Amino acid sequence: MGTGKRNHNKRRPSFRKLLKTSNLKLDNKTRNKQFKQENAAKKQRKEHRKLRQAISDVSTKTPQPLERYHKKPEEEEDEEEFLDTLPTDMMEEDDLEQIRAMAQRASFITRDLSSCAPVHAKKRKGEQVESYEKTPRKMKKDEEKELIHLLPIKDKTRLIPQSMEKPVQQKEKEEEEQESEEEMEVVEEAQAGPVLSPEEQFQLRNEKLQERKERIAKLGSAILADPSANIKKVKELRAMLMETDPSVAVTVRKLVMVSLMEIFKDIVPAYRIRPLTEAEKTARETQQLREFEEGLVSQYKFYLENLERVVKDWKQKKEKASGAVSLDCYRGLAEVAIRCMCELMVALPHFNFHNNIIVMVVPHMNDPVRKVNEMCSDAVKKLLRQDKLGEASLALVKVMSGIIKSRNYHVKPEMLKTLLCLRIKEVEMKKDSEDLKPKQKFMTYQEKKKNLSRMQRKWKKAEEKLQKELLEAEASESTGRKLKLHTETLNIVFLIYFRILKKAQKSVLLPAVLEGLAKFAHLINLEFFDDLLAVLHNLILSGDLSNRESLHCIQTAFHILSGQGDVLNIDPLKFYAHLYKTLLALSAARFNEEAGIVLQCLDVMLTKRRKQVTLQRAQAFLKRLSTLSLHLLPDATIGVLSANRTIMHAFPKSDIMLDNEMQGSGTYLPELDEPEYCNPQNTSLWELHTLKRHYHPVVRKFAAHLMKGAPSEGAGSLGADLSRRLPVELFEEYSVKDMTFNPPVSAPGSKKKDHFTIGHAFINTELKTQIDQVLEAELDLTTLNFAEHLSSSEQI
Repeated sequence: MGTGKRNHNKRRPSFRKLLKTSNLKLDNKTRNKQFKQENAAKKQRKEHRKLRQAISDVSTKTPQPLERYHKKPEEEEDEEEFLDTLPTDMMEEDDLEQIRAMAQRASFITRDLSSCAPVHAKKRKGEQVESYEKTPRKMKKDEEKELIHLLPIKDKTRLIPQSMEKPVQQKEKEEEEQESEEEMEVVEEAQAGPVLSPEEQFQLRNEKLQERKERIAKLGSAILADPSANIKKVKELRAMLMETDPSVAVTVRKLVMVSLMEIFKDIVPAYRIRPLTEAEKTARETQQLREFEEGLVSQYKFYLENLERVVKDWKQKKEKASGAVSLDCYRGLAEVAIRCMCELMVALPHFNFHNNIIVMVVPHMNDPVRKVNEMCSDAVKKLLRQDKLGEASLALVKVMSGIIKSRNYHVKPEMLKTLLCLRIKEVEMKKDSEDLKPKQKFMTYQEKKKNLSRMQRKWKKAEEKLQKELLEAEASESTGRKLKLHTETLNIVFLIYFRILKKAQKSVLLPAVLEGLAKFAHLINLEFFDDLLAVLHNLILSGDLSNRESLHCIQTAFHILSGQGDVLNIDPLKFYAHLYKTLLALSAARFNEEAGIVLQCLDVMLTKRRKQVTLQRAQAFLKRLSTLSLHLLPDATIGVLSANRTIMHAFPKSDIMLDNEMQGSGTYLPELDEPEYCNPQNTSLWELHTLKRHYHPVVRKFAAHLMKGAPSEGAGSLGADLSRRLPVELFEEYSVKDMTFNPPVSAPGSKKKDHFTIGHAFINTELKTQIDQVLEAELDLTTLNFAEHLSSSEQI
């Protein structure tokens, strides 16, 4: 049992080990394959070269006719002996004479049939025999090796020359280039046929493509009809990924990739296939299921390797020859391969090799090609949103942390923005009072247990057992595991954020980090609060942040103080002052999300912390928000007025700002950026009278409601659809992001109004003459008065 467990553990490496070694193993595997393919290609080229040489030798030699020659006496004796050995009794005389005549013409028996030249031909006089023909083949000298002359070595007495042999690799490369050129010439000669017109070529391509499509459809239908029986046909379909016909290769490969992706999404089971034990391998009952699972896992693995090879080929081509013409084809294939991997990552998070897919997809979130990085980012966001347990989220966060650290934080902000989609709402929190509570409960339970009778103890034990079974039925174990996974995931996320805050504060990743901290700040441990608040305050004071980034800093700080930070005695007056200063800097020219962040900050800073906020501070924000509402778009104005309504309900004494009378000494200082000392009680909310004439009906309704003191019931109260919604919800509902007016403007009526016009549009001529007479008389009177005025001024 111990050895079985050890072997089982060896077969299943940890995910961390798998991340470190998978790429190295794949690289070694591809190198070995390439080396074997090169050796096989060399052998094939040599065989082709020998075959071509033999064919060329045969074609150059021409057969020579037989020469007539005189026989030697020895040959004549041999022929006579041969004729004597023939069975004359068995042959007729005519046949015997014919054979003798043939023997007299030429000696077919003694002739060397391997040569076309006559065997007994005499050497001509004056014929010279070359020297290389005299030496036997085995005695021929080897070819002289080429030498490369190096710099000599100077000795005391002489110079010692040095040389080395020319590298064999260079020779082999030259030979391979020559062989490839010869093969290309042979292939071109073999493929040279009738030249087709463009229409004929297009028609031929369509026929080939239709044939491939029918084959893909046939194989796919057979696999989906009975996956367990036709799992071997997946290999046939996968073999079409190596389509070599240049006219349809790219299209066919794309179709096969997508088809295999859809097939695997349909036939993959809803569980992870684990390695079988020895007992399971020998069981006959599950043999068919076992064969199906093994074949499915192996084909799925080979398919993922093919996708990864396509992407690597594109990257290598891009690095080596970025201006190549065929780069577009590689890019199209790689985009389809990445899309298939993204689909499988989202659709099959429970199946084998999911971590390998994550390792392949996550680096492409930082790809310079916009289509590729958007595709991968969307897939990661979708996976994080649908991951309920947290295993896939943890794997994604681990890989992202390693990539960000290895690239020294030079990644795109979109990679960090995907972390905002994490479904983490609760983690295991460490509290100082946690150690005391279990002891108190244990002591009280022991005290109670002493006072229980025997029957009561028996019932108590049965009740505890039943409670345990009920918890198991409700899957409480998976809940605890989920909480543990979420805690580990969030620790890695905070590690990423804190590293960037510490080492890369001027990076483009800072806005995404601040936004992430603002979302998960309520889950940070209490021990990090002081340092984190100091870092956020220093970032705001540095002046390097935009309005949006500084608002995220404020939001993060107040999320920290509103959660576990309630036990801390901290007054974040500096964050209130910065928000008060930033309000008037909001842009009113276009739609932006800064107004939504401001509304969230106001909810956390004033409404939820109303017991820690003074009345002067609330009145200062109330006045500045009213001033801000005059120049914002309608959606932001509605949100700000709704926030003012919430402030007036949280601080009832702020209704004194609706009167014109002054309260206390001093005057209102609107230019002062300190909300505590600007004397807001000595001013009034006169902006509401202006907003009461706003072009938006909802703004007019809110302004009239606030002028009457924001009553909850009776005259001047809002309807249920407006009063029960938060300011952020109203801001999103009346959004003008799509350039639409909400509520929609009604169409003009069908009745046409008579417009008063001048000129030739008068129908009544008598009325026109009367008007002209009146205008002339008025003009004469005006001229006369002007002349009198001039004369009186001259006399003076």
